[in-house]
Amino acid sequence: MCKARGVPPEQPASAANNRLSVEFDATPLLGRPTGVGVFCTGALAGLAGRDDVSVAAYAVSWRRRKVIDALLPRGIGSGQRPMPARPLHAAWARGSLPPLEWFVGRTDVVHGSNFVVPPTRAAARVVTVHDLTVIRFPELCDAPTLAYPGLIRRAVAEGAWVHTPSSFVADEVAVEFGVDPERVRAVHHGVPELAPPPTGGAGVDHAVSGAGVPALPAGCDRYVVAIGTVEPRKDYPLLVKAFAAVAAEHPDVALLIVGGDGWGMAPFTEALDASPVRSRILRPGYLDGAALAATLRGASVLAYPSRYEGFGFPPLQAMAEGVPVVATAAGAVPEVVGDGAWLVPPGDGDTLADRLVTALNGGPEVDALVARGRERAAGFSWDACAAGLIALYRDAARSNGGHR
Repeated sequence: MCKARGVPPEQPASAANNRLSVEFDATPLLGRPTGVGVFCTGALAGLAGRDDVSVAAYAVSWRRRKVIDALLPRGIGSGQRPMPARPLHAAWARGSLPPLEWFVGRTDVVHGSNFVVPPTRAAARVVTVHDLTVIRFPELCDAPTLAYPGLIRRAVAEGAWVHTPSSFVADEVAVEFGVDPERVRAVHHGVPELAPPPTGGAGVDHAVSGAGVPALPAGCDRYVVAIGTVEPRKDYPLLVKAFAAVAAEHPDVALLIVGGDGWGMAPFTEALDASPVRSRILRPGYLDGAALAATLRGASVLAYPSRYEGFGFPPLQAMAEGVPVVATAAGAVPEVVGDGAWLVPPGDGDTLADRLVTALNGGPEVDALVARGRERAAGFSWDACAAGLIALYRDAARSNGGHR
């Protein structure tokens, strides 16, 4: 019988060559990149360099389905039927049809990269749970996010394995969802690469607004930077209040909060309006590429005041670049930064301010912190992430009746 036009070809049986075939959800690459999108880019790049796995990407989107190929790392392709998001999400919320193989063809493993993994006909399923903010702090979540726990419970009840970016989240998942710990695997992310510095240039020219680096207020030649979408979980109101004390100690220092507007902006806006040093707090919005790289490299210290995190990319990026980090000991942050950052209790604005002041003072203590940060960040790579994911894929496939 002839294969219907437009149906993706069957992938070669992995039993014949011991190469595992994997379909990876790359939908988070569409639109403005988030931390999940950064994970997808890094993990796919690491997987593309392996010869023991054949990885293809799919995107659950009708309008943007034609742009996914251009966003994938070299060595990762896609070949799928169109997948309209709203009808599919509605159908998957109610039952197990249609299976993903209808759109991508046969595969050994399907990896849902963002809390949701589609139903399958025969493939093993892996779902990435980045954190449990939706369980621990539901008041910090928007309506679509509040649907995740039910989807995760259903997937694990049907035999899905779980990937988490940290042991902290893995332990939370095993307890919260009653999953056998053997089916929950912590695999650390790598460090997202920053754009390289301009050739022949060192440091940051804060006046060069054309390069995307915001000009600092008059009298300021240094700055504290915070990176991430403005949303309640990041606790930027705490940072804004703490910065008033920092600014009093260091009149030459500004605060840059880099990130787009999220939901729940009112407390942040109120904190900004009430700040006695409002003129020294800049919001350049979302930055990427060379602008983000230059802004991070030019910072005197990175502040990471989150109330809860499942991993934490900005501290690792800062540590890798030799920028001192002051972060809250929230969620998985201590696991990730180790002794490479100074940690303060979540919600403790006074201690946060004190540590930022100390970092800005410089000296041997700060130099030692920077050295430890570089060493710590060097232990995270996308190659190691890919190796860990493949081990997880093989265990999931084996438990599903595969031949690995």
